[in-house]
Amino acid sequence: MDYGIILGKGAEADIYRFTAFGTEMVVKVRNPKAYRIEQIDNSIRMARTRKEARIMAHAARIGARVPKVFALGTFSIYMEMIKGKTANLLSEKELDSRGVLRSAGEMLGMLHSSGIVHGDITPANIMVAEDGICIIDFGLAEMSRSVEDMGVDLLLMERSVSKKGFGLFLEGYNYRNSSSGNVIKRLEEIKRRGRYQNRSLD
Repeated sequence: MDYGIILGKGAEADIYRFTAFGTEMVVKVRNPKAYRIEQIDNSIRMARTRKEARIMAHAARIGARVPKVFALGTFSIYMEMIKGKTANLLSEKELDSRGVLRSAGEMLGMLHSSGIVHGDITPANIMVAEDGICIIDFGLAEMSRSVEDMGVDLLLMERSVSKKGFGLFLEGYNYRNSSSGNVIKRLEEIKRRGRYQNRSLD
């Protein structure tokens, strides 16, 4: 099937730019895994595609800025194209002046308060548009109330930004998540252990 112009290729999914009825959108297509039995692989990819779309829809309902889902295919999600840059492409000065990391912290606080763990929250998955920020790529997201999972989300961000930047991120996170103290405490425990279990797609 022709999904349009390819924007990026990954181990889990490919991303395309697609235009329908005059509207530009992004299509995320989950790739088959040759090492899995085809029937099992199809079932896994279909389930993960639907779960990702459900979590994004739930995030949008609670007021988090995420790409709007337009349509769902068997292994594909057609969603809003967010025009801007990912936060990892901006300088620290630009991040500070636009309040990107504090806003991202608020957004993650909203998600955690609603039982959504992103699973890959780094500057590369924060889109900075003219009208604010948008969290993207919910491919590893889970509906979870686990303080451990939330702590790992914070750890991923802490490892991806400066100390100052993470401080700003936590300011926003504390503002939006009434249970942030428990999550931050777990973050410190995870760091003391020196390692953590990273969820695998397989």
